[in-house]
Amino acid sequence: MIHNKIFKSILIYSCILLINLSAKAQNDIPNNTINTAVQKAALAYLDSVQTLSQSSYWVNVKPTIFLQNLKRNVQFPLQINTGRGTNFCAFAAVSYTCLINEPLRYVQCMVTLYNKGEAYYRKVHLQPSSAILQAAGLIQFSGDLDNNPAEQIWFLTLANDFKCYLNWFNMKYEPGDENTRWAASSLHKFNRILRQLCKYKTYSKGSDLLLLNKASIVNTLQNKLQIGEVYLYLNNGLLRKKNHAKYKRLLPTHFVVLQKIYLNTNTNTITLQYWDGGYITIKEVAFTTFQKILYGYTYTKKNENSTP
Repeated sequence: MIHNKIFKSILIYSCILLINLSAKAQNDIPNNTINTAVQKAALAYLDSVQTLSQSSYWVNVKPTIFLQNLKRNVQFPLQINTGRGTNFCAFAAVSYTCLINEPLRYVQCMVTLYNKGEAYYRKVHLQPSSAILQAAGLIQFSGDLDNNPAEQIWFLTLANDFKCYLNWFNMKYEPGDENTRWAASSLHKFNRILRQLCKYKTYSKGSDLLLLNKASIVNTLQNKLQIGEVYLYLNNGLLRKKNHAKYKRLLPTHFVVLQKIYLNTNTNTITLQYWDGGYITIKEVAFTTFQKILYGYTYTKKNENSTP
């Protein structure tokens, strides 16, 4: 009898724990819809497409799953996901902007890319190599990215078409290169992608080698958030460390979209909220730690965006 009571207690406790963990996971994943006129126009376009024939170019991507993926990206734009361990963070940050501001242009480009194997996003000619055409739909062991072929097509194509010095020694895609320097981006490359795809007037401070180290950085970033979107270029490995006193290779590795930031003068800590490849994170770090991880930032002026 006593054993039965203990077993029931353990079972109840386990169920409560699982429910709490599930709720926490849901809070970590943005699930709100934007529900704007441009979003409705994008969904209307996808509804008008109705069905797609199997692409002769993207042979490993089923049309029904591809369309479902696009609809989900429009309905839940903050959930577009880079997966686990990939170097697609720069392309995800740009995709955040595309899906929030011009989802119709994004889905029109993607449908054309699926049907014809190439497409234009504004004046940018997206022309994936044969290796990219074969790879999309086959990425495995990368978490959520495995089940999102539209993201695989989009990220692989952007990585194929935009290069910088980080990619010089690995220019041609081979399976698994989504996790290598082939998919990496410098600050200059990120700004170029954002400027050419979205036609924003971009402003940027920082570099790939030197810390930004500005004493007034919090006020600066708060002001930029009032103007447009703000992207941080930082050492994500150090940001995620539990013990920031231990040595960690000091190089910028990651792009995130900043949403909020403020300084607690009593504790000299910074609280920042940022979007990072499908997840919204709220993080508190010491001001000195933030100075050690921030290599640059980019911001846009939306009123200078030309829609053509």
